[in-house]
Amino acid sequence: MKKWLVALAGVLMSFTLVACGSKSVATTNGGKVTESEYYSSLKNTSSGKQVLQQMILNKVLEKEYGDKVKASAVNKEFNNYKKQYGSSFDSVLQQNGTTAAQLKKDIRSNLLLKEAVRANTKFTDAKMEKQFKTFQPKVTVNAILVEKESTAKDVIKQLDDKKSFSSLAKKYSTDTATKNKGGRQEAFNNTNTTLDSSFKTAAFKLKNGEYTKTPVKTQYGYYVIQMVNHPAKGKWQDHKAELKDQIVDSEMNNSDTLHSVVSKVLKKGNVHIEDKDLNDVLSDYISSSSKSSKK
Repeated sequence: MKKWLVALAGVLMSFTLVACGSKSVATTNGGKVTESEYYSSLKNTSSGKQVLQQMILNKVLEKEYGDKVKASAVNKEFNNYKKQYGSSFDSVLQQNGTTAAQLKKDIRSNLLLKEAVRANTKFTDAKMEKQFKTFQPKVTVNAILVEKESTAKDVIKQLDDKKSFSSLAKKYSTDTATKNKGGRQEAFNNTNTTLDSSFKTAAFKLKNGEYTKTPVKTQYGYYVIQMVNHPAKGKWQDHKAELKDQIVDSEMNNSDTLHSVVSKVLKKGNVHIEDKDLNDVLSDYISSSSKSSKK
């Protein structure tokens, strides 16, 4: 199972704490389990506290950045997951103990946190120039995947003999998703995490119309890659928006950055813990002097 999302404490839970009350959560022939009993039992567990942390953070993030995260952005990311897992999407959700609706909520939580990171990141020229060193604009390639190196070498020889890349893809490629499209891959840049690093490195070296002269070994087999469109990299000033996005994505994987941003967001959110037993639930992020509690 690939990593789904970055989230507070690395956890996004699929259940919520219930309000105190006498309403039954469950009944048995030995008696009933009330909401208050369930709440009292859950609130002192580490998972229960993580849920509360996430709920508090979501409330504050929604207030501060909710207007910056559109439903269309959530749906786009959700559909990317559906496309990535294809027919196994429902079973992947089930294996991870979640649902499509919960995944959308988790995606929104992640995008809200991303906006908070963006708002608390200083995009200096030095930082932009550093990111530009590894930056690659989106390229479009055709690729033929085969099992054996000898087959890949044969494909390259036929390309040298002016055979059509498209026809060779249809004949040899084991990638059923692209072989009938001439091996055409979706455009990608340096931040792509689904493609093998060897594949990306080889592709970025190609100019328009060129193909790899030696087989590219990856975890999936051997590739022959043809460059269709490799835009000029230009100067970093030409790619400010993309570079900022990549810097933010990088910061989203930095635990120290996330901790700092979450602390700032919670402090600004004027959080008050009303249950004295949970007074320290945010102690890792804000000091006790920033909170208040009631008996």
